[in-house]
Amino acid sequence: MISLSPHLRQATPVTAERGEGVYLYGTDGRRYLDFTAGIGVTSTGHCHPRVVAAAQEQIGKLIHGQYTTVMHQPLQQLVERLGDVLPAGLDSLFFSNSGSEAVEAALRLARQATGRPNIVVFHGGFHGRTVAAASMTTSGTRFRSGFSPLMSGVAVAPFPTAFRYGWYQETATRFALRELDYLLQTVTAPQETAAFVVEPVLGEGGYVPADPDFLRGLRERADRHGIVLVMDEIQTGFGRTGRFWGHDHADDVRPDIITIAKGLASGFPLSGIAASHDLMSKAHPGSQGGTYGGNAVACAAAVATLDVIRDEKLVENADAMGRRLRTGLEDVADTAPGIADVRGLGLMLASEFVTADGSPDPATATRVQQAAAAEGLLLLLCGPWNNVVRMIPALVIDETAVDEGLRAWKAAVEAGTAATS
Repeated sequence: MISLSPHLRQATPVTAERGEGVYLYGTDGRRYLDFTAGIGVTSTGHCHPRVVAAAQEQIGKLIHGQYTTVMHQPLQQLVERLGDVLPAGLDSLFFSNSGSEAVEAALRLARQATGRPNIVVFHGGFHGRTVAAASMTTSGTRFRSGFSPLMSGVAVAPFPTAFRYGWYQETATRFALRELDYLLQTVTAPQETAAFVVEPVLGEGGYVPADPDFLRGLRERADRHGIVLVMDEIQTGFGRTGRFWGHDHADDVRPDIITIAKGLASGFPLSGIAASHDLMSKAHPGSQGGTYGGNAVACAAAVATLDVIRDEKLVENADAMGRRLRTGLEDVADTAPGIADVRGLGLMLASEFVTADGSPDPATATRVQQAAAAEGLLLLLCGPWNNVVRMIPALVIDETAVDEGLRAWKAAVEAGTAATS
């Protein structure tokens, strides 16, 4: 009997029949409030009418025009529209299909442009599951174990996770930058270091925002040593954090390369990297390409997505609704045993569960996440121990849905922590 791999386990018991906005409708006849958004992908909600119309129209004209063979209009339109939102100076684009591919494209470009072999990543980062991307991932051993040897040339520096260290944020940031300097003196010399690769907010690593001073410190060191600064904006981009880019929370920091995917095309597979024309031109001939990258239907959906984000002011909405959601999460945490930290930016929020002695508590986090599904609220886990429950609803969410989600969350926490109490 043919079946899916037994390791493809569903986080919820739902078989989805259709989606609309922030809701999924199951084959069981129930409506579920979706605070997973396809792991941050359906930025404009499920089946936004303008995205659906753009994709349907494009399917009737051209489904796929391989973009190193022929050019097509949706790709040209997308390049133009991205020019309106990309960080200043990043005026050259390469498209692929998945986040992992985008990360590998950024890795390849940084190495080729600098002629240097090594990459510095930061503890808790998630960059993908392919061999190179997994070699750069330290958010959990489950993403990188069992297929060694991994790619060489990767050095890992601390991320300023204040909660894990039990420090104030300023102390954690000073420590992380000091340890990065030590790494450059002891593990990978600056003249052998091609890039720093960092998530503005750790994703799988537990929804931990990078302190703006930390990102400024990375920019200063990158400039000093001629190192390429890569911002992995795959999960944080396109308004998710209440700013268009996650690194925008550090106002004066500009990356050399950004990686993009997830919220770009509202569910259609599309990813890419952006860099300056000067930097992108240093890629070796033939090093960029791929069969499906820049697919015409995905590009049409992405153009519509960008239009919806702009016209419906979804970045501003993510900021406002994120503040409302966070306040509610903090209110629940104040009275709930085991929630030790509520954190995140915009509509990228999480609650961390610990035991009475402060150890990670994945068992309670799992019970709460499953209890939430029973309440009609779909959530996901993250963090090295899977003890962090994350919320990433679509950017179209309104006050009514936020409050509905908070009511379900409160009930789920009460049910999931009852055994602990």
